[in-house]
Amino acid sequence: MNSTTTSAPLTQLSEEETLFRETVRQFARDEVAPLARRMDEEQQMDAGLLRRLFELGLMGIEIPEEFGGSGGSFFDSVLAVEMLSAVDPAVALVVDVQNTLVASVLLRWGTIDQKRRYLPRLAVDTVGAYALSEAASGSDAFALQTRAEKRGGDYVLTGRKLWISNAKEAGLFILFATVDASAGYKGITAFLVEKGASGFTVGRKEDKLGIRASSTCELILEECAIPPSQVLGEVGNGYKIAMESLNGGRIGIGAQLLGLAEGAWGHAVKHAKERKQFGKPIAEFQAMQFQLAEMATDIEAARLLVYNAARLKEAGQEHRKEAAMCKYFASQVAERVASLAIEVLGGAGFVKESPVEKLYRDAKIGTIYEGTSFMQLAAIAKAVL
Repeated sequence: MNSTTTSAPLTQLSEEETLFRETVRQFARDEVAPLARRMDEEQQMDAGLLRRLFELGLMGIEIPEEFGGSGGSFFDSVLAVEMLSAVDPAVALVVDVQNTLVASVLLRWGTIDQKRRYLPRLAVDTVGAYALSEAASGSDAFALQTRAEKRGGDYVLTGRKLWISNAKEAGLFILFATVDASAGYKGITAFLVEKGASGFTVGRKEDKLGIRASSTCELILEECAIPPSQVLGEVGNGYKIAMESLNGGRIGIGAQLLGLAEGAWGHAVKHAKERKQFGKPIAEFQAMQFQLAEMATDIEAARLLVYNAARLKEAGQEHRKEAAMCKYFASQVAERVASLAIEVLGGAGFVKESPVEKLYRDAKIGTIYEGTSFMQLAAIAKAVL
């Protein structure tokens, strides 16, 4: 799973990347697609499918082989998320959070002991979650009210987290709290919290519009004692960890939305070629051709933005602006293409049996999580003005 150089055309993939992409694409079609509708209706990730994600190495793509992972790259993670999202963005989100946030943060900031303890588990059987958001800290991500008070030798965490993806299935949480509210962002600290820790509870599961198979829950911390060995990075370094990791996370979400748009477009094209009106397939009418062509152009533009941001991150180059751009634009494209796909299918696209109906619902979250569209535009404006 090695990357091509950043000087190559952005959509050009190495042989290994192409093989990896096609392998994930086939898996998504053969094993994810048959389960997508049921998982959406039941709001539950299929346990067997989750095991398959681990067996195929998709939950430890960037984790080095020495820790039991696939030894791949960030770009490989982006390709996996893109391919899975064309079939079910909810499944892709599980893979995205695991790779572009949780494993990536541990690789970057974890001590050698933390890596040895958690990376093999993340690669084999443990789902990870990233717990930053709270009721009073959404776009203002660092208005945290969760406290970490030093008592004796431990940090005692108290507070609530909301809208945490993967929370129901997760065994490990990267959780942010403040050790000193008066210090502002300089008091924010990242902790590694295991499921089952005393005083830690996974609370209510949200009933969502889209990506329903992916669990989104609240976390409740009531006098949850965490030893200093579970501090990720240094005390007070949580702000830096979150800002750096969210840039990568936004690229992952950009890939998710890109894949969603590709999936919706594929269903629209298939229907347009098969559906006949006035004696010929509707794909032969110029109005329909132009609509599908515009959708394809938007998708290609989104792909270039996502791949560019991913290549820059992988090369260790500055990518904050590019991450914001790809996430913002891909979210607009996904929502627009999914909506138009329903129109192409007509009544057949408006019913629950249609995959595009689900993709349309799934698309909306793209303008909200990992930073709203307004926050992405603010980041872009700051970079270019």
